[in-house]
Order: sequence, then structure tokens, then C-alpha cells
Amino acid sequence: MLKINKYSLIKNAAVLGVASLSLSLIATSSSFSDGHIYGENNPVTVKGYKGSKTNSTAYTGQMARQLQHNSLKKIVSKGNPSDPTSNTLNKMLNYFENKDKTKSMAILDPKSSSKFPVKQKMVGEISTGSNLAGKADGRVQLSWPNNMTGADVIRFMIKKASKISGGVDMRNGMNYPQLISKYTMGAVLYHQACDNYLDEKMTASNKPNDKPYKKGAYYTGKEHSWDEAFGYWGAAAHTMTLSAQQSYDVAKKKDLKAADFNKDGVVDLYKEMTYGHAYYASAFDRGGKTDYLKTVTKAFIDGRKIITNADGEKLSSSDLTKIQDLAQVICSNWAQVIAEAVHKYAGSVYKDLGAVEKAISSGSGMDKAMSKYLKHWGELKGFAMALQSGVENKSDTFNRLNRMMGFGPLMPNLSQVVGIDSSGNYLKDQGSSIGYYKLHMIKIQKLMVKEYALKAKSNDVTGGMASLIEKLGPKKSAEND
Repeated sequence: MLKINKYSLIKNAAVLGVASLSLSLIATSSSFSDGHIYGENNPVTVKGYKGSKTNSTAYTGQMARQLQHNSLKKIVSKGNPSDPTSNTLNKMLNYFENKDKTKSMAILDPKSSSKFPVKQKMVGEISTGSNLAGKADGRVQLSWPNNMTGADVIRFMIKKASKISGGVDMRNGMNYPQLISKYTMGAVLYHQACDNYLDEKMTASNKPNDKPYKKGAYYTGKEHSWDEAFGYWGAAAHTMTLSAQQSYDVAKKKDLKAADFNKDGVVDLYKEMTYGHAYYASAFDRGGKTDYLKTVTKAFIDGRKIITNADGEKLSSSDLTKIQDLAQVICSNWAQVIAEAVHKYAGSVYKDLGAVEKAISSGSGMDKAMSKYLKHWGELKGFAMALQSGVENKSDTFNRLNRMMGFGPLMPNLSQVVGIDSSGNYLKDQGSSIGYYKLHMIKIQKLMVKEYALKAKSNDVTGGMASLIEKLGPKKSAEND
């Protein structure tokens, strides 16, 4: 069961307007003039600390998980079940379950090139104590069959992907590189930040600021909790100096100049790279309608300053309220970024289904149409599942989203995955018509706009709703939404 965050994260966002809330809170928070860079001006404040550290900022474990996620996605698409030496399953499970204690887990993405050289080659160069599985959402996932936890869902998908060439199951419609990647970003990164570090760890008694995070640590409980959440966001430390386009190009490994903030000729994958949801925020912000990337990143910088200025003492009631308000800004906007992705890929699926219909009619082009359709459906489903990994209690919205999307894509023969049997095999049944499934995609877009007050609304196809309903006829209200 989803719990309700004490600060009512996301609740009534469509009514209040998250953008207005964000700007208001940021305008009244600490001055921006003395720190564009996350991690600057954060001295060690732990009372009695006698070590050599001079800066209390640390989010190495989170950056290691960003790299494990990136690398896992690379391996998923390399499956070759006909080659027993490929060992794809063990490789995938290694990046999902294991920690790089021996500094032997190679970073598969981003890898160094002459145009984009990177500093680290092994995950363990950043952190030797981090894995993905241990941080995955432990709640039952209603967006997937058989009442699995988040970690179980990812393991199930990994095992399925290992048995399929290229990680794409054309029979059941599962594109595992997309499903695993997008869901892992939600079930680990978003979940940990907004349903842990920025939630219960931002209460007065949990990880207090007048004690080290753990025995011997050079950072306080609140300092490190806030830093860890920032690491899961995935923004480069110098993001506030970049445009949305530059941040996007850094993630795409296309702009070394923008990435290399300290001008040492290489990209530090700990501080200078863009990952995960910060990358998607950059992508949406390029259109000029949103400012998710800097709204979230600035809230992180402002919140860290409040914590640092407490100088190792307990946060006052006033400061704790400010921190919780900034946490709401962060997680509300973060949820919007994921909802924007759901909106975008619902539009892609709608368009792809049109190409599938054309291929059926013409008798040609089906392979190309299906490849695009399954890729976009995997992204849609993965982001939809990710959206449900946060702290908000939106069960009605999520139930509608899951019903309209289903557990698998509607296939050209109108079959669709409806469950999983005791042996792990997919169960299928007849779904609706392609026309009705297209209508579901439009309704998903409208649902996201309504519930998350979206602004970018990429790939908007809602304008075609009336004509599609007219074409479908009077049975238009009978679909499962």
C-alpha cells in the first residue's frame, strides 16, 4: 500500500500549479549568488571530527548506481541465447545485484572516446559499496503481474531478457532494454530520493543534523541524506551554469566543453556528467515551456545551504519546514518529469499504432513498424511503472493508468499479456481493437495533464480524440478505463 507523505507531495498539484509553487519557494529561500555549484562551500560541521576531510558533500554511492544502471541497459540489448559463452544473465545480474568491491566492474556507459574522454573506467573508482538491487522499491508493484516487489520485477525482466536475442521479445511485445532501464530509474533512483531521503529522513528525529550520519562520518545525518537524494537526481554539480541544451548534450556525450567544468581535459563521472531523470528534464526543458532541471537542482542547492548553515546543530523548526518545502518542490517536479515522459511515449505509441495499421493494410513494413512500436511501448510502460515508485498516494490514477496500458502491448493479432503463470510464462488473452487501444493512449495523455499539471506535453495527440471516437462509434465508452 502506498503511504501518504506528511507534506502531501504532489497532492493537488494540478490545482495549485507546481511551477508557481516552485518559483515561490525558491524565491524565498537562500540567496543563489554565493553558489552555482552543488557541493561548494560545504565545510565539515560534525562536532568532534578529527579526520582530514574539509568538505562534507558526498553522494558517491548514488553516482555509482547511475553508472550501474547505464551499464545494465547496455548489456540487456546484447543478449545472445544461441551463444552459451555470452553469459548475459550473469553479467546483467552482476550490475544489478553486486557491489564493485574489487574495482573490476567496468563502466560500459559512458565510455571514453577521443571526443568525450572520461576520468573513471570502473564503478569502484567512485564507490565500492553500492548496488541497485538493495535499493529497489520493496513494495508490491500493482503495475506488473503476480504481486512482485520492485527488485523481483527487475530480476524477472532480466531473466527474460537473457533468453532473447537483443533483449526484445517480439512474440509478447516486451522490449526489455527499455522496460528495465526506465523502471529501474523509478524503482531505485526516484524511489530512494523521494520515498526515503527526502521523506522520512527529513523529519526531526530521523538522521538528525547534530550527529554524524554514521559513526566516524564527516557529514551529518541531514547533510548526507540531502546529498544522497541529489545524487539520485543525476544532475552534474555545475548544472546551474548550463543551458538545458548543454545539459542534454552532456548526457549524450556530445559537448565536452560543457561537461568539463574544471578544465582538466576529462569528464569526472562523479561530478560532471548528466544522468537519469536530470537528462529527461533537460530534454523537456529544451522546448522552452518548462524549467524542471534548474528548478530541482536549485532547490537542492538552496536546501543544502540551509543544512550547512546550521553548523552541525539540530535544524530549527523553521529551517526544517523550509527543507521539507524544498523537498516538495524537488519531488513534485521530479514526478512531473516522469509524467511528461509517460505523456510523450503514449503519443509515440499512438502514432506507431497508425503505422502498424498501415502495415496490416498494405502487407508491408510490419517489421519496422513493430520495432518502433515495441520500443516506445517499453518506454511508456517503464516510465508508467516508475511513476508509481514515489511517495504519492494516487491509487485511482495509477489503477486507471495500468488498466488502459495493460501488462503488455496490444499485438497486431489483438493478443495481449494479461498475467504470468506459476512457471514464469506470460498468459495472454484477446485485447481490444487497435482503434480502442489508440484511444487509451489519448486518455493516458489527458490523465497525465490533469493529474500532474504538465506544461511540455510532448507528442500531444489529444487533438485527434473526437475524430477517433467518431470513427469507433457508439461503443466508445466501453473500454477499460
